[in-house]
Amino acid sequence: MSAVRAIELHMIGLPLVRPFRTSFGTSTEKICVLVRLDTDDAEGWGECVAEVEPGYSEEFNEGAWLVIRDHLAPALLGADAPEIDDIDALLSRVRGNPMAKAAVVDAFVDAELRARGVALATWLGAGRERVVCGVSIGIADTTDELLDQVDGYLDEGYQRIKLKVEPGLDVDRVEAVRSAHPDIALSVDANAAYSIEDLDVFRALDEFDLLMIEQPLHHADLVRHAELQRAIGTDVCLDESIRSAADAAAAIQLGSCRIVNVKQGRVGGIIEARRVHDVCRAAGVPVWCGGMLETGVGRAQNLALAAMPGFTLPGDTSASGRYFPDDLTEPFMMAADGTMSVPMGPGIGIVPRQDRLAETTMRSELITS
Repeated sequence: MSAVRAIELHMIGLPLVRPFRTSFGTSTEKICVLVRLDTDDAEGWGECVAEVEPGYSEEFNEGAWLVIRDHLAPALLGADAPEIDDIDALLSRVRGNPMAKAAVVDAFVDAELRARGVALATWLGAGRERVVCGVSIGIADTTDELLDQVDGYLDEGYQRIKLKVEPGLDVDRVEAVRSAHPDIALSVDANAAYSIEDLDVFRALDEFDLLMIEQPLHHADLVRHAELQRAIGTDVCLDESIRSAADAAAAIQLGSCRIVNVKQGRVGGIIEARRVHDVCRAAGVPVWCGGMLETGVGRAQNLALAAMPGFTLPGDTSASGRYFPDDLTEPFMMAADGTMSVPMGPGIGIVPRQDRLAETTMRSELITS
């Protein structure tokens, strides 16, 4: 238990290996808010998964920066030696903003665990030293380009392929990939681009033995998701719809999904992500760890999370080289068997390289009491 002395914000810009296209738009660079938090005993790091524009979520980088600077940071800096169990109450005066909160929560937890010499994975109760890796593929310009990308990732050893889809670029492309690879674990992610009126599309996708259809409908519409799940055989997985353990419980009770994608940065941080995991595991609903093109800071947190016992499906935690020519941290590498090692050093087990942090920081701001 120690006081928070300072919180430093960095706006980071990292070029991507290739453009990543979804129904929200195309990214050529990862731009995010990185949080460094200093306590009396250690420093901790957290990454905000909000994007430049409020497409995937209503949160966005500039807004998250202001929420952290003007509201979340003062709440922690004004507290008297808080503990991890205190963090929810301290930040509760700010409604919503789970991505901004996650960056601060994760940095605080990292600092506290570093001070104790405890790995995040150990603190979470994770039981695995390695996790299975999957890969998410953005919408390609052509089917041939998509097939080339799928072939390349399978050759690298990835054990699950996820295809981004949108209306008009769905059934034919999935059919092409499934025809080329009849036996691979294959799923699709719609990022809420469809409506219940597109039921014929989902029934057509039923023919391709998909692992899941992720977030097909509007993020706020659990009722329509339940209607869709009853109408198709493929498991529906919810992503954007799940922002808390309470959301997960509601979705399960309504029958809105059979699988949940847990993104700790989407649900308010690693503490709430553990609660989501526990709710789903108690209900017998499998979960997996989603990704938001994180730098090595977020990737380390995801690996620890994905090693928990309820994470029974391959996630989006790919190797650093899948996204960045040069990551912010030392790169995470995938083994030939398609697995990645879980960091077991204190806290998240990794820190940004100072030279790379300096190169990629677009601006920074130090907040003290």
